[in-house]
Amino acid sequence: MTSDLARLARRIRPGMTVALPVDYAGVSMAMTRPLIDNGAGDLHLICVPTGGLQVDQLIGAGLVRRVETSAVSLGEAGGAPRFNAAVKAGRIEILDATCPAIHAGLMAAQKGVPFVPMRGLIGSDVLARRPDWRVIDNPFAAAGDPIVLIPALCPDVAIFHVPMADRSGNVWIGRRRELAAMAYAATETIVTAERIVEDDLLADETTAAGTLPALYVTAVAEAPRGAWPYGLWGAYPTDTDALKRYAAAARTEDGFAAYMGSEVAA
Repeated sequence: MTSDLARLARRIRPGMTVALPVDYAGVSMAMTRPLIDNGAGDLHLICVPTGGLQVDQLIGAGLVRRVETSAVSLGEAGGAPRFNAAVKAGRIEILDATCPAIHAGLMAAQKGVPFVPMRGLIGSDVLARRPDWRVIDNPFAAAGDPIVLIPALCPDVAIFHVPMADRSGNVWIGRRRELAAMAYAATETIVTAERIVEDDLLADETTAAGTLPALYVTAVAEAPRGAWPYGLWGAYPTDTDALKRYAAAARTEDGFAAYMGSEVAA
């Protein structure tokens, strides 16, 4: 199934929980402007497991109420300016997490169970900031064996970008298995692709193992260079200079507004 970007953006409604991937795993920057134009706010973003430019721009546009993440930054371009400003001003709620905890929550949703246990958080300060994470005694141990229960993360929508999709809606994610985890956990999955191919990706032995079946994909739209200024594996590298230009401009609200008002695709 193929749709235009504006139509896909209209699937996002106020108050939804939206899962977005880490910067190297296929961020659909092509969807950022349509999401902003759509204007659905009060969003809860789940960064899988960290966030970057897309998260920063959605926050700068005033669409975000809560961010669940282990970090938000622009990598080599420095801190995420609109995220940092919003945190300091108390305009968004932060749910501190760790990378393994984010993946554990998605795994629980994928398996249809209410939680997944983890050990690595014991003794960390993160637990004090997450009352929804429960520490219990291991019921299979004699005594004194605490373990953390991470509740299932169930996004309303997952959004990401891939190198290619076919006419049936199968999408090639290669080794980026976090994208599959997002799709399995989410109610809907919106994908943008560099190109739409005629061949059945699941029928080809060279692509089948890295293909997410259309069963888990709600809609696909073609969007060449749809991850830019981030890179896309096997297609193009990250444009660090473009990220730095954004980072410099977005240090102030006026600079962010000017940048977004004049932004053009590379």
